[in-house]
Amino acid sequence: MPILDNKDIANLLNEYSQLYELHNGNPFKVKSIAAAAFNIKKIHEPLTEMSLETLSSHPQIGKSMGPKIHELIQTGHLAELDELIAQTPEGVRAILSIKGLGPKKVETLWRNYNICSIADLLDACRENRLVEIKGFGYKTQAQIQSNIEFKFNNEGKFHWAKLQGLVTFLNEVFEHSTLVHQYQVAGDYRRLNDIVETLEYVVECKDGKALLEQICSSENFKAESENSSSISCWYIDSVKVLIHLSDRTHFAYDCIKHSATEAHLNLIHFEKAETAENETAVYASLNLPYIIPEWREGIKELEKLELQDELIKVADLKGCIHNHSTYSDGIHTLEEMAVYAQHMGLEYLAICDHSQTAAYAGGLRPEKVLEQWQEIDKLNQKLSPFRILRGIESDILNDGQLDYNDDLLKLFDIVVASVHSPLSMSLEKANARLSKAIENPYTDILGHPTGRLLLLRSGYPIDHAYIIDACVANQVVIELNAHPYRLDLDWRWIDYAINKGALISINPDAHQKEGMNDMVYGVQVARKGYLTPKHCLNAMDLNQLLTFLSQKRQRRA
Repeated sequence: MPILDNKDIANLLNEYSQLYELHNGNPFKVKSIAAAAFNIKKIHEPLTEMSLETLSSHPQIGKSMGPKIHELIQTGHLAELDELIAQTPEGVRAILSIKGLGPKKVETLWRNYNICSIADLLDACRENRLVEIKGFGYKTQAQIQSNIEFKFNNEGKFHWAKLQGLVTFLNEVFEHSTLVHQYQVAGDYRRLNDIVETLEYVVECKDGKALLEQICSSENFKAESENSSSISCWYIDSVKVLIHLSDRTHFAYDCIKHSATEAHLNLIHFEKAETAENETAVYASLNLPYIIPEWREGIKELEKLELQDELIKVADLKGCIHNHSTYSDGIHTLEEMAVYAQHMGLEYLAICDHSQTAAYAGGLRPEKVLEQWQEIDKLNQKLSPFRILRGIESDILNDGQLDYNDDLLKLFDIVVASVHSPLSMSLEKANARLSKAIENPYTDILGHPTGRLLLLRSGYPIDHAYIIDACVANQVVIELNAHPYRLDLDWRWIDYAINKGALISINPDAHQKEGMNDMVYGVQVARKGYLTPKHCLNAMDLNQLLTFLSQKRQRRA
């Protein structure tokens, strides 16, 4: 039986609440289950280590949910959930995953209109059959169709970070295999792309068929194909692993060939490359210096060669900006977040809890802000010379205003302005809303500029050049939100921003202390966008940052 972590348990309870509501369960019980699923995400102690008594008395779980969570932990199943699953067609369960459709609407589609799969639902949208159904209409139908198509277009794609464990496992297999002489991860993963479709390797191997059998002897792997040049398999029926077979003479050549886009290979005239003992020598045969894998996109790498040694590194980051604590929707306390950052070797932490309008995330009322500042002052005395900055992630309201009045905004050390809702906007509306916030004299950083969640939602449309230009004109720093599901600003716009004179801040948007480590993902894509420390806000040391913020406020006063 697999060991469930807190996230697994929360996801199972979330499905339980949805199916229970779908089958017209008691509304109070639906809310109780959903609340437990939500609250568990804020508990950082492993639930698997808690007794039934501890679970039942936990304030974020409750007496009624304790036994159910204990059942999940002990058996890996929940009898009531299993029964609901058995009563629900698989296709109807899949429809529940479509954004914009709650259990009640799904029940209507299923029971009254016999829509029992995502394919059925898409057909209904395309034939305009939802518009006459109460609670739907043209706008809702269009959004549902858009969400379905987005889901279909992203099937079989994965966040880079999601594949790290699989890469580690395969590396160990190759490392200990007597069939393998040398290996190198390749493709999108080696280029540090935010999204990976196929996990590729180049392997010098004695016997490809035998290697495929060795890999597929491990649980969760299934062979797909094998020939003289490659072998492939599936991991958990979802991740395709493609292994390019090579020999000693061609290994370095093949590593470049399978770690670059066609555009890069054409740009460097790769057809003229010679086989050599390593990748540096292969590039040298083309009269080029070694080009790092993350640049092998065929965009501007030949124009930027002198920057390779100057690119931003994780070690260049002096502080961590945009973090949440238990004052809003974070898991760890302010002190826990600060101590963790200090142990990471950082000089400062900007705590930026949610502002008051984000009530769903425990947004801070003004009196709560003042209470937090008192704790910050005490912790700064205790942790000196480490410094906690008084920050806020202020919601950008629908009219472009920030969430507090100027009298309070001007007292923060740093203000990150972000859109959280509503996210459904036209290009014109989004541009106007963001530019209004950017013009606010107290906006220091524009947070996650498009609001996207990779593979989950595309975000609202913006004119990137227009918004970047507005940030430059108003001395507003642009966030590169480093959470692997965001990575927003997109790396493809970093070079434009730098050339216009913008500063980028690599922020983790951490909601727990370990989330600060997500800055590594931001650094990865920042390097793809040619970012150097001199163009990165949190590569400044504490004194430089405080001077920058002070001067910025003076210039815009």
